[in-house]
Amino acid sequence: MLAKRIIPCLDVKDGQTVKGTNFVNLRHAGDPVELGKAYSDQGADELVFLDITASHEGRKTFADMVSRVAATVNIPFTVGGGISELADVDRLLAAGADKVSVNSAALRQPKLIDTITGHFGSQVCVVAIDAQQEADGTWQCYLNGGRIPAGRTLFDWAHEAQERGAGEILFTSMNHDGVKDGFANEALRRLSDTLSIPVIASGGAGKRQHFLDVFQQGHADAALAASVFHFGEIKIPELKQYLKEEGISIRF
Repeated sequence: MLAKRIIPCLDVKDGQTVKGTNFVNLRHAGDPVELGKAYSDQGADELVFLDITASHEGRKTFADMVSRVAATVNIPFTVGGGISELADVDRLLAAGADKVSVNSAALRQPKLIDTITGHFGSQVCVVAIDAQQEADGTWQCYLNGGRIPAGRTLFDWAHEAQERGAGEILFTSMNHDGVKDGFANEALRRLSDTLSIPVIASGGAGKRQHFLDVFQQGHADAALAASVFHFGEIKIPELKQYLKEEGISIRF
């Protein structure tokens, strides 16, 4: 069995790490390079850095930050935000990123996934999906950081992304984001059981039990979280020890 992964996520705005609830009410959480190094030292398996505003100037700032992260950490890291063409991917990989995450641009132009994987391989392309469970029970995808309905459902889009060559799916439940009440395990289990590529769970981590549940009930390959790590509510070494004691295959 492949080891499950613990992945801190750093949302970056104006060069600083921020965190919100349900995609709004942002607060500062620290310097992304320093936080990334701390998580690497603590035993995180991977990191994700997302440029959440991704203006043109922001992208230049972000590439500089990526270079500093690459010089500081010794674990794989993914970067995303504002990636809409091959040149963006090339710039970020050249700066030292291991993978890129595409979201809105891929929904608008699905062939972007084929283009990225055709040039760099599937292992480089993570397709991030922000989805919300609506009143009728369906999971609808959203664009632009959860602001605009995309007119696609979570499961249809995830399968298309896989068919186009995506190496992983990063699913964030907007309903669960920052609420700390547990992950969207039912939807995650459906995704994980029907896709052949890894699924990263995002949105809802509040305590150690939630990580155990997302692996046992949600069948996720990796669990991503932000504020519980940023604000010291859960320590990665303690989390990994707990998961190991509960029978989860985990790397130390």
